[in-house]
Amino acid sequence: MDEPTLTIGQVATSAGINTSAIRYYERVGLLPEPERRSGQRRYTQETVRRLGVIDVAKRAGFTLDDARALLATGDDGAPAHEQIRQLAQRKLPEVDALIQRAEAMRRWLTTASSCNCDTLDVCGLFDDEHPAGDSTANRDNVPRLNSRTPAEPKPNGLRSPTATTLAHENAERRSRSKQKRPHRPLA
Repeated sequence: MDEPTLTIGQVATSAGINTSAIRYYERVGLLPEPERRSGQRRYTQETVRRLGVIDVAKRAGFTLDDARALLATGDDGAPAHEQIRQLAQRKLPEVDALIQRAEAMRRWLTTASSCNCDTLDVCGLFDDEHPAGDSTANRDNVPRLNSRTPAEPKPNGLRSPTATTLAHENAERRSRSKQKRPHRPLA
């Protein structure tokens, strides 16, 4: 086993984190209590390795409890792949849902970037007449932003993207007709 010679500052620099994060990880049990010499914490390279595992786990979207489970895998001698696979299989549906929401946001924002509506109450992007999943919700093909699962809270008035910009164009036409603008023939 390595001799504990690294200071908390050296470990923080090696791991690319703040010393306060190291102390926090010790408090919550992700890192073992270090040896102390003359009142100073002293660490081994194993601490830097464990911090690397925590960093990768966080970047993969795992919680600190998940990181704790990963770290315990090495401690109890069980094959690491079993725990990694289990956590990954549980996380993948969450990531897929996140990607779907991001794609919905992109479609909505792309449509919104060409909005010419004079007021929000005539803009198809904010039409809230039809609940999500209702067959009439796609009537105008307006991208909506509420593609959330039933367990997730719904943001006020935002709907899930379901189609193209055609509905937004239709909403703009309705807006123009409500304002009694003269009809302009197509060129």
